[in-house]
Amino acid sequence: MSSALPVVLFALAGVLVGGAWSMHRQGAAKGAVGFVGVLAALAVAGGVLWLIPGDG
Repeated sequence: MSSALPVVLFALAGVLVGGAWSMHRQGAAKGAVGFVGVLAALAVAGGVLWLIPGDG
């Protein structure tokens, strides 16, 4: 599972970015678009941090 989790997080980030872009094009509130964008950034950050080798 450890090697699949970053892939899942990056896929989730892609879906969230697409959702944010779609919401923006449909005229959704800026706060909602920003919230989904922040969730996408967190998913990317989680995927990157998971790939960094640690002590152990």
